Amino acid sequence: MQTIPRKNGDILPDVGAAAEPDLTVLYVSGWCRSGSTVLGNVLAEAPGFFHAGELRYLWLNGVLGSGSNRRCGCGDQLAACPVWSKVLAAVTPADRAPTEHAAEVVAWQAGCRTRHTLGVLRGGRAGGGWPAVLAATYRAVAEATGAEVVVDTSKYASDAAWLWRLDGIRPAHLHLVRDPRAVAFSYRRPKGYVERRSALDSTLHWVGANLAAEAVARAHPAASLRVRHEDLTADPRAVVGRVLALAGHPDAPNPVAADGTVELGGNHTVTGNPVRFDRGPTRLAGGQGWRTGLPARRQALVTAVAWPLLARYRYLGQLGNPGKD
Repeated sequence: MQTIPRKNGDILPDVGAAAEPDLTVLYVSGWCRSGSTVLGNVLAEAPGFFHAGELRYLWLNGVLGSGSNRRCGCGDQLAACPVWSKVLAAVTPADRAPTEHAAEVVAWQAGCRTRHTLGVLRGGRAGGGWPAVLAATYRAVAEATGAEVVVDTSKYASDAAWLWRLDGIRPAHLHLVRDPRAVAFSYRRPKGYVERRSALDSTLHWVGANLAAEAVARAHPAASLRVRHEDLTADPRAVVGRVLALAGHPDAPNPVAADGTVELGGNHTVTGNPVRFDRGPTRLAGGQGWRTGLPARRQALVTAVAWPLLARYRYLGQLGNPGKD
């Protein structure tokens, strides 16, 4: 069994180490611009929950500094954040420079992407040392924060598939989906450090990410839940209650008030939508601007590409009054 040494000489277990599941990881899969960042921050207001943001980018952004954004949700640089500096120190081998180890982790991640999901579900070893680092990082996060549930909104179904093979972790898988036309419309507008995407590029990724998330849910139906962004924004308190139950905490205080608002405090998210920096009273908004703002040709293109999944997710027949190019 390979182990990852801590700086203080202790060791963190690799995949295969015997341990009782005392930590829940709630992994959110699906495609981007579906509300995962704000949902994660809402869940972080529940006792015992910690939202890590898109944890997969900790090494690329926080150590190598070559990702989209180096800031933690708390405002500090990731490498200087009181949480992530502890986590990185815990999972970096004592005999390795942080940048050297980070480069290795990023290389391992390249071998465990969405397209590798089926291989992981069938027992493959995609990702080299990445699953061991991922398991060690989840436990380091729990140790640094006292969390009982770590929420990871990285949205790589391949990582979600690995959860069932990481000892000592109780997996929970949330498949979050949003109308692809709303997603394509959202990507037309620049938003902080988040890149723009064409309607075709966004929708092709949408299809691939959601099919991979479905594969994980089929393999582990008892620990998986699909939520539509539109249902989340229509009745956030009810949907958040279902997600709390999925994570094994059905009796946890629901952070969403009866009027649908939630008081957002600080967070330590690795990256994600820039709304992660929002604080104070927040209402989850639906956003139907795509109906009039997404041009007709792009609506038609997105609908054609995503057609096989539109009926499954109850989006078929929902049309807008599109604008012009």
